[in-house]
Amino acid sequence: MLTVHHLETSRSQRVLWLLEELGVPYDLRLYRRDPRTKLAPASLKAVHPLGKSPVITDGDDVIAESGAIIEYLAERFACGAPADLAHLVPQPGTPEHRQCRFWMHYAEGSLMNWLVMKLVFLTIPTQPMPFFVRPIARTLCDQVQKKLIDPNLSTALDFMEGHLAQHAWFAGEHLSMADFQMSFAVEAALARTDAASHHPHLLAYRERMQQRPAYQRALAKGGPVVMGG
Repeated sequence: MLTVHHLETSRSQRVLWLLEELGVPYDLRLYRRDPRTKLAPASLKAVHPLGKSPVITDGDDVIAESGAIIEYLAERFACGAPADLAHLVPQPGTPEHRQCRFWMHYAEGSLMNWLVMKLVFLTIPTQPMPFFVRPIARTLCDQVQKKLIDPNLSTALDFMEGHLAQHAWFAGEHLSMADFQMSFAVEAALARTDAASHHPHLLAYRERMQQRPAYQRALAKGGPVVMGG
């Protein structure tokens, strides 16, 4: 049986969602973040040297990195997937396949960098520090967000909004690997910005995603998706 090493409020939630959609049995091992640092526990290094999540183990195989895990699961189980996942891996050479490949890379290659920076610069002023340093830290963090992070996030959100205005899912009209890879980034973007009121198609996309029974089962097992600031 597959084992998912799942860190709470992390990107590994999308792996649980995919497995629930595929109907593949798996063992779930839940790891809690350090309540002070919010970092993953050291015990994850016993599973993979990087000590990060998600990681899955399948017999003697240990697979890390969300995109690699999603591709592995799709290659192994897509042939027996429910009809609703017939386009999980779009046919090579099609526009859907090109879109799927793009969004699989965009999620971690571009978008998550800005979302992680947003969380970091929101969090820094809340950390313990001498009282006279806090105003300086807050001002510095506010300026970095205003001049660097927020403009790049705004561009990304507008880009996704324009795409989803024309397509139900990221690769086209059907659920694909790209949606599982993008799911955490969409949740984080809507949680860490005021995008919802200005991006109705992105909001509707999240609603379609969250209404899926498999997504709700994954949420019940894995807990909240996004870590607060």
